Amino acid sequence: MKPIKDQYQRPIISLRITITNLCNVNCIYCHHDGMEYSKDEMTSDEIYEICKIAKNIGVKKIRLSGGEPLVRKDIVEIVEKISTLGFKDISLTTNGVLLEKYSEDLKKAGLHRINVSLDTLNPETYKFITKKDYLEKVKRGLIKAVDAGLYPVKINMVLMKGINEDEVEEMFEFTKKHGMILQLIELVDSENCEDDKFSEEYHYSLEPLEDELAEKADEVVTREFMQSRKKYYIDGGEIEVVKPMDNTEFCKNCTRLRITPDGKIKPCLLRNDNLVDLVSYIRNGDGEDQLKERFLIGINNRKPFNME
Repeated sequence: MKPIKDQYQRPIISLRITITNLCNVNCIYCHHDGMEYSKDEMTSDEIYEICKIAKNIGVKKIRLSGGEPLVRKDIVEIVEKISTLGFKDISLTTNGVLLEKYSEDLKKAGLHRINVSLDTLNPETYKFITKKDYLEKVKRGLIKAVDAGLYPVKINMVLMKGINEDEVEEMFEFTKKHGMILQLIELVDSENCEDDKFSEEYHYSLEPLEDELAEKADEVVTREFMQSRKKYYIDGGEIEVVKPMDNTEFCKNCTRLRITPDGKIKPCLLRNDNLVDLVSYIRNGDGEDQLKERFLIGINNRKPFNME
């Protein structure tokens, strides 16, 4: 089935499900994926029902996130249930703390690939960013994920001025050595961030770095359906650059719908005023037609946050 398009002709290809607000680290830049905190979390069966309807309206990809999704004791069960639906891609974003424990089971359950948030290989810098001492656990988990056959394993590295902007080369060598991909992420700048003081102090523009990467690259690829972000292939390794999301290019190419931990459709990452309740209808025993209608309402609520 072809993906359904919103009123701006953007196909809904991907569904990102935040399965918990809970996390086992406390990163200094965390924005909780643009979602408000809720104690009410969906069950694994409810997540499965949501994915089943998504499959029936043409969604091709599922991404599980948090919080930290691996703190859910039923995470393997969740992946296992979703994998029975035949999605083209099932992925997960994690901080990697519990990856050593779960990598093999997640792969067997049907997970295809994984993104791991890791901003530094320096123990003291890691403690400053996360408030925890888990760096070695994360590194072991990364290697375990590669060995388990999860592919690709991407490292999400948020660059921050005065903290880790000088560590890109070291991280790139680490990813090349272990067969991973490095994804560099630009912190939202102060003009568009609620915490102006934080972003003003730590924002680091990736434009000069991208110029350097372009000069070194053996090949540069632009990802059409991923906000036109660029991938740089250098000396057998791969670096992808992710610019701030609050821009017209991001919105114009957005093909993702989101689900909050308490089971609401979130049509836009940057807004919380147009959520559409979904899980209440599942709990009330509504059928597939009614649940599909809820999805269509969410899709019709999609409006680019930034328009040209």
